[in-house]
Amino acid sequence: MSEQSIGVFDSGLGGLTAVKELIKVLPHENIIYFGDTARVPYGNRSQKTIRRYAKQDADFLLSKGVKLIIAACGTVSSVATELYTELPVPFTGVVVPTATAAVNATRNGKIGIIGTSATINSGSYKKEILRQNNGITVFQQDCPLFVSLVETGFISPDDDIVRLVVERYLCEMKKDGIDTLILGCTHFPIIAKAISDYLGSNVCLIDSGRETALYAANILKTNGLLNKESTAGSCSYYVTDTVESFRHTAEIFLGKSVEDEVRHINIEQVALQ
Repeated sequence: MSEQSIGVFDSGLGGLTAVKELIKVLPHENIIYFGDTARVPYGNRSQKTIRRYAKQDADFLLSKGVKLIIAACGTVSSVATELYTELPVPFTGVVVPTATAAVNATRNGKIGIIGTSATINSGSYKKEILRQNNGITVFQQDCPLFVSLVETGFISPDDDIVRLVVERYLCEMKKDGIDTLILGCTHFPIIAKAISDYLGSNVCLIDSGRETALYAANILKTNGLLNKESTAGSCSYYVTDTVESFRHTAEIFLGKSVEDEVRHINIEQVALQ
């Protein structure tokens, strides 16, 4: 089973930030990524719909024989918590590893959280932070336009639109004096430079993709599921919308071509099988 792949899923492209970190942390592992690009974003869906989509996404990865599933999506991690107990393989979302890193990083006890509306409304990050340290003050802000900016390629920190949206969402947190900010959606690290430029270098940004990759590595090690170090890892990608659009944007996220590694599937048809 150690030679089987790690399965990663997200509502769209944001989870590729987690894949990029997984490749760095676990270069010998095979990775299968599923991006539900035809139904993105999940963040403005009902909790019932999010749970249904998450179950379909996980089932698709299970059909590929994966040994671990990662929900590289703050929305799914916050809403579809039943996946922790219902799946036949180890599972992790992004909330626990990211919240833990933030608690360890803060110096003044003021942590900010940004994410999709569903993630913020669920209160998942706040609950986990306070479970670990109830003396911390938590500030939250949903940033739905960040997903749209990233998905449409508006990512430059010098772009006026990016700067204006960052300021609009984060001006109150800046006034509140946070010293740590959780990027509670895997899309957000793509515009981390613009966020850091606005908040200042004294604010520590917690990348949910990076922290989840480290957490996943520990799960594999603990369960004896690490692949052989002599093995060269590989990646394959499945999407529910156009392959061409995904390929182009994935190259921006990953910094490399994925030309021959992307396949299209109809998730609704797969779910009926």
